Amino acid sequence: MSMQPDYAFIPQFTISDRLRKAREHARLDQTQLAKRIGISRTSVSSYEAGRIAKPRQIVLNAWALATGVPVQWLETGTVPEGGPNNDGAPAVGAGASEGLLRLDSNQQPSD
Repeated sequence: MSMQPDYAFIPQFTISDRLRKAREHARLDQTQLAKRIGISRTSVSSYEAGRIAKPRQIVLNAWALATGVPVQWLETGTVPEGGPNNDGAPAVGAGASEGLLRLDSNQQPSD
């Protein structure tokens, strides 16, 4: 008789679940996160509830910075071997400083 557990069910987390978990792990409420990344609290709620199917990349990057999680984990739920960016370097969100996270509505490169 085997003593190994039978893993018949492994929960799948959606991007909405991961966004919420990242925010909660960072001990931020929706209003705090919204202010840090420059979006409305209603938008944070919509992302976490799955009412916005695919967040824009700039939002995911800012969310990762604000919460300290790898952006790839937010997107896919996985982190590659060798480090969050597969190069041993810190993830996009690792060690982010407050105040650097404002979303820029003008996404044109600066000169």
